[in-house]
Amino acid sequence: MSNDLFSQEVYRPLAARMRPDSLESFYGQQHLIGPNRPLRDAIDNGTLHSMVFWGPPGVGKTTLAKIIAARVDAHFESISAVLSGVKEIRASIAKAVEQRDVRGRKTILFVDEVHRFNKSQQDAFLPFVEDGTVVFIGATTENPSFELNNALLSRCRVYVLKTLSEDDIKTLVQRAIDDSVIGLGGQGLELDDKALSLIANAADGDARRALNLLEIASDLSSQNDGKSIIDQATLEQVLVGDTRRFDKGGEYFYDQISALHKSIRGSSTDASLYWLCRMLDGGCDPLYLARRLARIASEDIGNADPRALEITLNAWSVQERLGSPEGELALAQAVAYLAVAAKSNAVYSAFNEAMADVRSLPSYDVPMHLRNAPTELMKDLDYGKEYQYAHNHESGYVPGEKYLPDELEGKQYYFPTDRGLEKKIGEKLDYLRSLDDTGALNEKKDNS
Repeated sequence: MSNDLFSQEVYRPLAARMRPDSLESFYGQQHLIGPNRPLRDAIDNGTLHSMVFWGPPGVGKTTLAKIIAARVDAHFESISAVLSGVKEIRASIAKAVEQRDVRGRKTILFVDEVHRFNKSQQDAFLPFVEDGTVVFIGATTENPSFELNNALLSRCRVYVLKTLSEDDIKTLVQRAIDDSVIGLGGQGLELDDKALSLIANAADGDARRALNLLEIASDLSSQNDGKSIIDQATLEQVLVGDTRRFDKGGEYFYDQISALHKSIRGSSTDASLYWLCRMLDGGCDPLYLARRLARIASEDIGNADPRALEITLNAWSVQERLGSPEGELALAQAVAYLAVAAKSNAVYSAFNEAMADVRSLPSYDVPMHLRNAPTELMKDLDYGKEYQYAHNHESGYVPGEKYLPDELEGKQYYFPTDRGLEKKIGEKLDYLRSLDDTGALNEKKDNS
């Protein structure tokens, strides 16, 4: 065998070697490419349209685009929004024009991570999508509604690719072990059921990740009678420090924080703890979680149980002072308390309504009796005149006293619920309003 560097076969990762090359060997996404599904019909009929593939990493977005191009005998042109700019876009369009005018072929222009392109870069595709120079296929892990221009999005159909099931992953891994041509079949590799389940679980629906884990494990496998054994102990070495799929700035991040918030709001302790652990396991900053829990304590619990905010702030402080794992346990304690606490969004609603009035209504004057009067001039102008000091009155309350601007007299923002401590707050407010009514009656008698 020659030692010439250039004569050696170039190494290709297992995930690249196992990439499906037909719809029949493609795993998952049967809701898109199964029999009589719209995308499958379009592929089979050769009536392609521009589209966007939206889904998590490792579910086959790039592979499906390549299969479509081969199936309809179209030229496949691929660029990455991470590495490319307008120059690369123009070069790809030039090749598409050549394919159309010289060879009479369609071009599928695949743009990976399309959400990374800015508005002007996305707009550069529009004329060529419009005139049919290219069939545009964009791939993104982010919500197209937020990340793609409306102009481009309106010209594409969005297809949602789903996370692969554990059974799909297991089938794919077993095929890689058995395939002696492009897989690991020539290595005498053996994988027991527990190890297979570990890989499928750790892959978290990502086919590429599963094959990468398998390839690393095969390099570390123990030899026994000419066979390579991948057992649970080997995989545990591979998975040390491994984290589940979690994009700190992407769709999964916001989906999971939303699930945590809604589970607490819905008083599901178990679900709340599960989503907290999912985010911690994925690498989320615990201090970010502490901040969000403080928000939940005010937004969804409020005065129904004011201790919720105090407990959350204490957990935040523990996280800042002690770090992991003590801080994470304190966050779990706070989450469990928030989930079972009485719920009220009355303060949240009152704040939003009051803020809406402040922003939309004129800047009403402060009533004269509430104004500060530190100088004689201000006193001469009746600043603070007729103000009644609440502590000089029985119960520390002045019946009938007005504190809102005259234009908002009688306006009520805060409507306490009948849950938790807020029930007591509501009863107190009802009592104070009854005193106001009594004070108003007495004022009428005095004036008559």
